[in-house]
Amino acid sequence: MTESVSTSEGVPRPLLAAVVVVALEAVVLVVYAVLELFSLTSGRVVMGLSTAGFFAVVGAGLAGCAWAARRRQTWARSPLALSQLMALGLAWSFRGGQTTWIAALLALAAVVGLVGVLHPRSMTWLLEGQSDDR
Repeated sequence: MTESVSTSEGVPRPLLAAVVVVALEAVVLVVYAVLELFSLTSGRVVMGLSTAGFFAVVGAGLAGCAWAARRRQTWARSPLALSQLMALGLAWSFRGGQTTWIAALLALAAVVGLVGVLHPRSMTWLLEGQSDDR
């Protein structure tokens, strides 16, 4: 019975799915930051550096939250859920025209992330870990 609920290390599958999705989002953000640095021109140095810095910091923050949730840190739930809600809003802005596929991909990732983080098994596992630490 526990095999269908958790992985071999005890992390519920819904939370593991959310952590993987958020980690992939973090990688995409950091890669975008690096690409932004490579596209700097003399006319937009400040904008390019600030954009790259922003996406690098957000990507690193998401990666840290995914890692913390995987390590049973309850505080990581809120930033993970908030980032997925923001991804849903971003997906909405990409709907229509040639960017519909981006909207669908973002929305799918956000829904998987939200369901995984807010799933009852994920919440129970995280909260049980909090009581074990005390």
